[in-house]
Amino acid sequence: MKIPFKYIFNSIKSNISIQEVSEKLFQLGHEHEINDEVFEMDFTPNRGDCLSLNGLLRDLSFFFELKNDLNSYSEPIEKFEFNFKNKYPEFCPYISFLRIKIKSDIKPYKSYLNDYFNDLKINKNNFFTDISNYLLFENGQPTHCYDSSKLGGKLVLDINDKPLNFKTIVGDEIELFGEDLVFTNETEIVNLAGVMGGESTSCSIDTTDVIVESAYFNPEIVIGKTIKYDIKSDAAYRFERGVDPKNQEATLRRFISIVEDHAEIIELKLFNFINKEFFNTKLNLDIKTINNILGTQVSETKYVDYIRKLGFECIDNKVIVPSFRSDVSQQNDLAEELARLIGYNNIENSKLHINKPLSKISETCEEKVKKVLVDNGFNEVINYPFEQKSNTDSITVDNPLDKNKRFLRQSLESSLINNLLMNERRQKDSIKLFEISDLYSFNTELSSIRKIGIIATGKVGKNYQDFAKIISQEYLSNIIELFLKKGKFEIKKIPRDSLDTKIKSEIFYAEAQIIDINKDILNFETNSQYPKDYILYKEISEYPFSVRDISLSIKEYDQLKPLEQKILSYKHEILKEIFVFDFFENIKNKELKIGFRFIFQSQKRTLTDNEIENVLNDIIDDILSFNGIDIPGLDRK
Repeated sequence: MKIPFKYIFNSIKSNISIQEVSEKLFQLGHEHEINDEVFEMDFTPNRGDCLSLNGLLRDLSFFFELKNDLNSYSEPIEKFEFNFKNKYPEFCPYISFLRIKIKSDIKPYKSYLNDYFNDLKINKNNFFTDISNYLLFENGQPTHCYDSSKLGGKLVLDINDKPLNFKTIVGDEIELFGEDLVFTNETEIVNLAGVMGGESTSCSIDTTDVIVESAYFNPEIVIGKTIKYDIKSDAAYRFERGVDPKNQEATLRRFISIVEDHAEIIELKLFNFINKEFFNTKLNLDIKTINNILGTQVSETKYVDYIRKLGFECIDNKVIVPSFRSDVSQQNDLAEELARLIGYNNIENSKLHINKPLSKISETCEEKVKKVLVDNGFNEVINYPFEQKSNTDSITVDNPLDKNKRFLRQSLESSLINNLLMNERRQKDSIKLFEISDLYSFNTELSSIRKIGIIATGKVGKNYQDFAKIISQEYLSNIIELFLKKGKFEIKKIPRDSLDTKIKSEIFYAEAQIIDINKDILNFETNSQYPKDYILYKEISEYPFSVRDISLSIKEYDQLKPLEQKILSYKHEILKEIFVFDFFENIKNKELKIGFRFIFQSQKRTLTDNEIENVLNDIIDDILSFNGIDIPGLDRK
């Protein structure tokens, strides 16, 4: 979202600089960049209340005094006898409709409305749609305008579960499928609820009679629709994150005020649908818990004063959460509010002591197991410890980074399956992974257990001895038995029919407790060593890769091993992978034939043929330095 600095400057009484505002926004947790005095905001998913100018100003009001000079229509409005039927009030419990009719003579836009389009380089559409777009920027509540003459005087909120074509307000044709919440006039679908209106009832520059919709939709009914239909929708972006369920009529009254600034109103009516009374969340006024969470010593008086400035009320030892803060539901959330206002950098640091759960011998065994697996071509992965699914022993995270993953995982299996599928999508044909992690559960008390998970599929290896061998249950069992006795682990085959993949190779998985590792592993000789230098994270390239193959004829058998080691150890910044893809021994001719595949890819650009050929020529020079090696078909000029 983009907010020009001048809108914030004009809303604050003091003479502030853009740097001052930027510093306070960062303190409040609103990450942003500044380009040409425009704040380009990056919001976290649970702060839908800040997706507007007014939402940001509400947070900034803790530091700066606001002018609060916006006009809103305050006169009584005649009741609108609108023929509206809500078949799914659980998905839309609050909705209002405003019937507004004006004379056709519309004045030039006032500066606040005209500047919005000019400053953000947004195209104007028509009078009513322009007001709707401006209001979304100003207060974050989406509105939708129907041309009253096109709507037919009737509206139904329903679920569509039939394949139907729908033409959006921007002219895109989409085919609806599955179940979608929609508005219909019982003749056609006129609005994909919470996402985008339809072209058939849209306003034009000649529209003078409109019905303006302002609603609250349950976020779960909107989430995923823009991805499903490949639609860009600012309204859905707000509804997905939760709008204020008590803001519908207030938004429409502000809509009226803007219309009054530009046209003469000749008819005004309002219809409100309220399915259930809204009750604000109430939490205990518990400064002791807040201080324990943050490690602070803030007084209750100061705490109450701080959060009141953000719109919270404190009555009868309860904190009343405002309707626009759907993200606040527990003491951890209130602690986060106080921390933002104090400033995280202003909270004194304290040492954190953690007792290591494993003995020295267990730690040594664990490290040894890692080296054994790496020696056998496995790679270690580290995954997030949270997952979406739960069972009776799962631990729920009070304040998760992702509300869709709020449970501590109790198995490593699903994480490793996701790792495997990701590698398969990147065309890896030999995947051998393991992870070691603590797993937590709660029955009558908190308990933890440290486990190792191992998963494998595809080819055994990439050298000439292993490239034709396929990973089997026996192969995996032989490796695990190097450090675990039979009976301490079980290998299972994971069925592919439940996975999003077309690959057919078998997947094998095993999980075991670290405490069961055979201590004899300490005497096992391994080749792997930890890197001496710090390993930096490397992003996966977005650019295409190129494949080149070289087939060799070897007359002197003793050259095979050193040749293979030489080729597989070759390094270059654009050479991502080397492996054997073919091997054959012609006993009659006393000749070995071996094929190497080279994968080239750049992190910065699409590679040219010349760049690839230059690297290949160096490799070929190294190959030809060996005795008795021939490259059939090689033509070097």
